[in-house]
Amino acid sequence: MFVRADLPADPTVRRILIIKWSAMGDVMIATALFEDIARAFKGRELHLNTSPAWEQLFVGDSRFQRVFAVDFRNSPRPFAPLREWLLRVRRARYDLIIDLQSNDRSRLLLALLRLGGARIPHLIGINRRWPYNLVPETDFPRSTPILTRMRAALNAGGIPTETDRPVLQIPERHQARARQLLAAHQLAPGRYAIFLAGCSAGGRLKRWGAARYAALAERLHQQGLDRMVLIGGPDDMEECRQIAERCGAWLVNLCGQTAILDIPALCESACFIVANDTGTAHLAALTTTPMTVICGPTDPVRVKPLGENVTALQADLPCVNCYLKTCSHQTCMKMITPARVLRHLQQTVRWPA
Repeated sequence: MFVRADLPADPTVRRILIIKWSAMGDVMIATALFEDIARAFKGRELHLNTSPAWEQLFVGDSRFQRVFAVDFRNSPRPFAPLREWLLRVRRARYDLIIDLQSNDRSRLLLALLRLGGARIPHLIGINRRWPYNLVPETDFPRSTPILTRMRAALNAGGIPTETDRPVLQIPERHQARARQLLAAHQLAPGRYAIFLAGCSAGGRLKRWGAARYAALAERLHQQGLDRMVLIGGPDDMEECRQIAERCGAWLVNLCGQTAILDIPALCESACFIVANDTGTAHLAALTTTPMTVICGPTDPVRVKPLGENVTALQADLPCVNCYLKTCSHQTCMKMITPARVLRHLQQTVRWPA
């Protein structure tokens, strides 16, 4: 039986676990919910269970008394991580578990906990299925944005959801590293743009393309913008190299030269950001810097980073939002020309001549 509750007002809810494992974009969106939870349960003990890849994002985060990760993918013994997770969670004796993942694995683990006799008074989930006892009032289509579904789940527990952008606490060493890079490359506040031109190796159709980014960079430089800066990770090295080869010395290629938490501080003082649908764009959305996200095979309603400063561009085609991994024509990206992006930027942001 599914019920609603006012959990923040319940003094017996003292120790809380949040589960969120998935891709960077979804984790970054969930940080807005983390902030809502931390505010609602001020003074309670809050733990976070995330993936090994994202554990570093929360080092020193004062909202959490404990952050832990269990590697389900790379263990030589497939059942060992499951047993480790079950033991850790069972021993912690949580009064409330908030499952913002709610996939088959998290549901299985939580079901095993309950079947094994673990007492979990309150269990919030996104899906309206056992083992959760606090869930959204209605079933949402799979196309519903993840933020909408996560907010509905929290609301079922009486947790207000008011935060409208990602929230992370960036350690000072990353702020200092960003300042060093800005000084070394003569990047004056408001006189450079950030390009997030890559994406994961498995999502290459989401890339706008090196030639288009280079053409946009040339036009922006001709119109008075001092510098364009490329930021990315190992999967983006070749794409960024091709862009840099097409541009002059005014383009700064920082791909592979930044830690993940250096990126928000570099974006903070940029004039604007142009990005593909990539997890790094969600990280850049920690700032209020205007950002344009170029979407082709993915739905902007579902993938656009949080924040009123973020806009999306997409071609008007019947085949958009196909989510395919291979395509013979990529018309959705070809139709978004550098000239179109430039016009959009001229209408939404200003830069010094």
